[in-house]
Amino acid sequence: MTQSKTLEQYTQPLASHGLAYSGLRHWARSLARSVQVLRRYARTITVLLVMLVIMLPVIWTIHLAFKPALEIFDTTLGFVPTLENFQSLLADGSFLTALGNSVLVSVLSTTFSMLLGVPAAYVLTRWKFKVRKQIALWILVTRMAPPIAFTIPFFLAFRWLGLQDTLAGLTLIYMTFNLAIVIWLMQSFFASVPASLEEAAWLDGCGVWSGFLRITLPLAAPGLASTAILCFIFAWSDFFYALVLTRTQAVTATVAIVNFLQYEGWEWGKISAAGTLVMLPVLLFMVIIRRYLVHGLTAGGIKD
Repeated sequence: MTQSKTLEQYTQPLASHGLAYSGLRHWARSLARSVQVLRRYARTITVLLVMLVIMLPVIWTIHLAFKPALEIFDTTLGFVPTLENFQSLLADGSFLTALGNSVLVSVLSTTFSMLLGVPAAYVLTRWKFKVRKQIALWILVTRMAPPIAFTIPFFLAFRWLGLQDTLAGLTLIYMTFNLAIVIWLMQSFFASVPASLEEAAWLDGCGVWSGFLRITLPLAAPGLASTAILCFIFAWSDFFYALVLTRTQAVTATVAIVNFLQYEGWEWGKISAAGTLVMLPVLLFMVIIRRYLVHGLTAGGIKD
């Protein structure tokens, strides 16, 4: 005689399958979370390794700058930091003069580049006329060509004009190359400002340049800041043109460092201290304004 099964006996296998399925889902979720955590750690480690490779020369230069001169070739990392390299570097005053020359030509070339380049970029962006694109492309070519292509013409022209080994000549050449950067970067920033705002200002009685100064320029302020910073950094870090076009009067800090590579030996302590002083203003500047720089560099990609 067959005995009928109770309801619990029928549902028991289904319940056990359900528990097994629930456990499998829980295990799959745990595995997915673990994979996400591992990916996050892998990305962080990769970024740290890349940053270490990029920053290693900078860290090593700063490390040598504070190391005693007698221990400069000692490979041990432990040492008592000292300022003797900086004191020796600044003792004769020639490097301070070169540092002042770098500040002067960088500020002047950036200022003149912005004064000339910003209106030019506005005209190329807003005004429609023939050969506009050809002019913009030709300006870009002056920046894309290798510096050696312009060296001999500039050298001969500066020699004829009496601008060789002068701060005015160095400012002029940096301004020439920074103009291309200013015009091309500011074109994208001006293009991101709606033209309808300027047209509304014209209807309210503003002229073209009044609307430019009151409406367009303030809206493109992040672009102005980031462009000026890039121009300053390019002029500040230039070595090639300063080496070719200067001798004694207009030597910049980047060229002055070469003077520490003497026939009797290379003064690594002074070289490291000079490199640290040259890097320091740019690094501090970038840390302070990094948020505005990123905003300025990305704002030009937004179109109306």
